[in-house]
Amino acid sequence: MTDRQLPILEEIFLDHLAHFVPDPQAASRALARAGFAPTPISIQVVPDSDGTLRPTGTGNVTAMFSRGYIEMLFKTADTPLGRELEAALARHDGVHLVAFAVADATAAHRRLAAAGFRVQPVVHMQRPVDTGGAPGIAAFTLARLEPGQMPEGRIQILTHRTEAMVWQPRWLSHPNGAVALTSVIIAVGDLNDAAQRFARFTGREAAPSPLGQTIELDRGRVQLLTPEAFARKLPDVPIPSLPFIGAYGIRVASLAVTLDLLKRAGLRTRRGEQELVAIFPEELGRGAWLFAE
Repeated sequence: MTDRQLPILEEIFLDHLAHFVPDPQAASRALARAGFAPTPISIQVVPDSDGTLRPTGTGNVTAMFSRGYIEMLFKTADTPLGRELEAALARHDGVHLVAFAVADATAAHRRLAAAGFRVQPVVHMQRPVDTGGAPGIAAFTLARLEPGQMPEGRIQILTHRTEAMVWQPRWLSHPNGAVALTSVIIAVGDLNDAAQRFARFTGREAAPSPLGQTIELDRGRVQLLTPEAFARKLPDVPIPSLPFIGAYGIRVASLAVTLDLLKRAGLRTRRGEQELVAIFPEELGRGAWLFAE
């Protein structure tokens, strides 16, 4: 597994996941209660052709890891992106976005179109960043699909243009010991169809796994499960509707430390075969963390 924050050449990484939440302050407090160190709230903007910054319709709070990150996205304006977030919340609060990082999102955009996906124009997004000193800007280039192309959620590819702004050392230390985003688990109605689409999307092959199909990336993995397999693995996470991005993996420094913190915070936990399962606090939506050393 590649141990580097950003990909080079043709690599593709599982970069981040986003919870869609109605209340950013409540989500930030819930993250802190679960032992993460949330960043300040930030409002996302996109520059017009004349350089004028206009709101994308969303803002975020993040928890940054030494490898990858998670974010809490909320609506800030009545834009297509804001309305998309609102529609997803109507299904359920929780994870609705999976983002993969590549070295060149524009080239990935061309590859997605060639693979038969209907794509939106490449977009350059940015958001202000608290640096502890002079104001900073985090900038990204995004390759996105037309809505409905990936029914699992907002599945996108991006290139980070400001690594130092996004992964500031002061945000990388978490009381629960989180160090890396490792996997995402999605319950799907048609396993073969989902596996074929994710393979085309990532440019990586899907392979059978004990519970379904797995796509191994240069860093991280996507695990696709039938509803029955998901229910066996995570009986404590009811599926609200399909498809459902219902859980994701986080590597921690010490499971004992993580478990102690989560228990003291009053979160629902149980020991799995190789991991610690922790149900999201209600403020973060439906789903679970799978913590492993």
